[in-house]
Amino acid sequence: MSRFWSDIVHELTPYTPGEQVRMPNLIKLNTNENPYGPSPKAVAAMQAAVGDSLRLYSDPANATVKDAVAKRFGLTREQVFVGNSSDEVLAHTFHALLKHDKPLLCPDISYSFYPTYCSLYGIEAVQVPLNVRFEIDVADYAQPCGAIIIANPNAPTGIALPLSQIEALLDAHPDQVVVVDEAYVDFGADSAIALLDRYDNLLVVQTLSKSRSLAGLRVGFAVGHPDLIAGLERVKNSFNCYPLGQVAQAGAVAAIEDAAHMARTSQAIITTRAWLTARMVELGFEVLPSQANFIFARHPRHDGAGIAAALRERAILVRHFKQARIDQFLRISIGTDAECAALIDALKAIVF
Repeated sequence: MSRFWSDIVHELTPYTPGEQVRMPNLIKLNTNENPYGPSPKAVAAMQAAVGDSLRLYSDPANATVKDAVAKRFGLTREQVFVGNSSDEVLAHTFHALLKHDKPLLCPDISYSFYPTYCSLYGIEAVQVPLNVRFEIDVADYAQPCGAIIIANPNAPTGIALPLSQIEALLDAHPDQVVVVDEAYVDFGADSAIALLDRYDNLLVVQTLSKSRSLAGLRVGFAVGHPDLIAGLERVKNSFNCYPLGQVAQAGAVAAIEDAAHMARTSQAIITTRAWLTARMVELGFEVLPSQANFIFARHPRHDGAGIAAALRERAILVRHFKQARIDQFLRISIGTDAECAALIDALKAIVF
């Protein structure tokens, strides 16, 4: 703590990322990283981008990335915003679109960066409780608000809303921006991008970190009505005109274009998720229905923090949250088949 800090710094509670630990023979299932590598085409594109041109600034408009996203989803370049990770895209979204006279509505159990952004940008928020099944109930959002943000599938629960429920939320709030954070959408959920042509108040945010295996590249994007995108561009160009370097832009374009690689690896994760869920249930765990690249589970006879600690002793990392209502749950990223089999063997020793 320093006397030179601005007042707001004293009030912040920063986001706590998952551990990035260096251990021998570590099985890392705590940060929802993809267990399979990125598209070889993306790697080749990034290698080709390394050269003398790096002495020049990258394209501040990120035009090639925008065009790749637009082509992928049948949109125009004016409907696409690109940033240095979906976290940066979300940060600009909070700043540009979610600060109003009435409060922002968001789930009480969701991506824990949302409250951090609210604190950073002075946004009043109302956290709407998940129901008893840990689901987002859109009927609970029938209250005055300035804007709404949800993650779909939600994190850390993994539960997804059907498009009909997203549409009901949009219909109920035609004069408020509704942001749908789709970091995990490619693992079995339906994207709200399909609704963009009917709702000018919808913004959808996605990332290349999960289904495209590029967490280390830091590329995210948002799609929506051109007026929403223009607001994000104004904030971005008042903060950092060059959020993506040449290498990142090249890799992002190739990854987006290689839909076959993403589909293949995502399906492998979905298959392993079903196997892991079944084995966890056999061990007595309650596992929430997930459409993400992780599961959320608790055991009725064993403390969640204790299980996480016991797994850590066996060089297996999972994520435990101390938050009320979910402090007995573990969020477990879907690894390779071998990693998930090793997890099950370790859990057998711990819970029996």
